[in-house]
Amino acid sequence: MPHQVDAQTQTDPTEGFKSLPLTQSNFAVQRPYDVPVDQRYSFKDGVHKLWVFDTDKPHSTTSETKPRTEIRIRGYDYSSGVWQFEGQGYVPGGTSGVCVMQVFGAVGQATTFVLRVYNGTLYYYGSQVLVENVYDKWFKLNVIHDADASNVKIYIDDQLRFSAPGHGSGASHYFKFGVYAMDDSSHRMESRWKDVKVLKKN
Repeated sequence: MPHQVDAQTQTDPTEGFKSLPLTQSNFAVQRPYDVPVDQRYSFKDGVHKLWVFDTDKPHSTTSETKPRTEIRIRGYDYSSGVWQFEGQGYVPGGTSGVCVMQVFGAVGQATTFVLRVYNGTLYYYGSQVLVENVYDKWFKLNVIHDADASNVKIYIDDQLRFSAPGHGSGASHYFKFGVYAMDDSSHRMESRWKDVKVLKKN
């Protein structure tokens, strides 16, 4: 069963994990198919800035999904083991109704984990509050996915905030971050990310 964790003490979620090499070639930008990348994404001074509008097209001509500008991390797809995403995230005031990070792949549904923002609050999917009042400030996100045991742990600013089932084992997974419109989205959606890492348990 998913359960909220009383976040009191800080810890190092990366202890026992090895950070894997990442370069810009590992970051595949998915954006509305009819606009150039630089109209929805920038990378400057180590910060990935991604934005999209609710009136934008999907990321491909054959897709019926909602608008997105996301980075799909390539080169580290997995179906077993214990993996971790780490990054510093920033959501400007006004961005709402949007997914800003996800663990893609599951059994019976598309994702194992989705981090959403509604009105300045971070949610596990749309149901469980993780942290309130995140607008206009950096937060540290660590998501640990144990694909073998099929569970997910979510840390915000080095505090364990939530743990939940991983929606089945055996599927192929990868990490994504950026902005992907959900229900009741704002017109403009933006998130920024820096110090992004992929880690694997030793």
